[in-house]
Amino acid sequence: MTAQIISGREIARQIREELKQEIAELKEKHNLIPGLATVLVGEDPASQVYVGQKEKTSHNLGIYSERYDLPADTSEEKLLVLIDKLNKDPKIHGILVQLPLPKHINETRILYALDPKKDVDGFHPVNVGKLMIGEPDYLPCTPHGIQQLLVRSGIKTEGAEVVIVGRSNIVGKPIANILLQKKEGANATVTVCHTRTKDISFHTKRADILIVAAGKPKAITADMVKEGVVVIDVGVNRIGKTESGKAILCGDVDFDAVKEKAKAITPVPGGVGPMTITMLMLNTIRAAKLAAGLA
Repeated sequence: MTAQIISGREIARQIREELKQEIAELKEKHNLIPGLATVLVGEDPASQVYVGQKEKTSHNLGIYSERYDLPADTSEEKLLVLIDKLNKDPKIHGILVQLPLPKHINETRILYALDPKKDVDGFHPVNVGKLMIGEPDYLPCTPHGIQQLLVRSGIKTEGAEVVIVGRSNIVGKPIANILLQKKEGANATVTVCHTRTKDISFHTKRADILIVAAGKPKAITADMVKEGVVVIDVGVNRIGKTESGKAILCGDVDFDAVKEKAKAITPVPGGVGPMTITMLMLNTIRAAKLAAGLA
């Protein structure tokens, strides 16, 4: 069996073209320019890269962007003052506070301080609750990206046995809730496995669609999946460097072995990763439309 390689880069490119057209129409018909503020505290290299990518993508799509780079010793109170200012700024429709924050700052308190209507990451408890009952303003970016990979690759979720490995608040729990909903691109039977699951293989072998966000390199091997499975690998693990110093990446799935049994599979890199920023842009546009009464 030759697996279909699900290209997140290509699907993200298609969606961004759609978003670019939507932004142009909002500007022309409603004089509305979606606005996104990104807040980075400290100098974590990975976070700097992510924020830079988000800023670049905003610019390319025509989204108004503001970036706030704060020193690592910024107080929690000072960060809360900035969030309050952005909550009240009509030019800003989405606020992204890049995680992780320095240890002296309470992440929960910061996330709770965001106006839920501007929480384009979908992490505020109001937005988590709306997702649970099937009435979300925004879907969290990575889980929404996973759903779009499935839908746009022609993979049927209705009635499918979906097994998710990982129960994080960022990926595992929200994608389970998304695929459970009585909606198109969902209607699946969902099982969630985690570090206390007795026999993960028992569950993964039943999966029609396997979504892996375990945080462990090559945790899923070929003997743990059935023929014809669809595999979405969320993991990104640095397992070494090339002679030139470039990081060698792999997912949470043993790609080379599992692709010989899979019907379709995402690569790492180039699978789920490109979708996350694209969904952030989609949520920012939706936030602008909600604020203007156009959604």
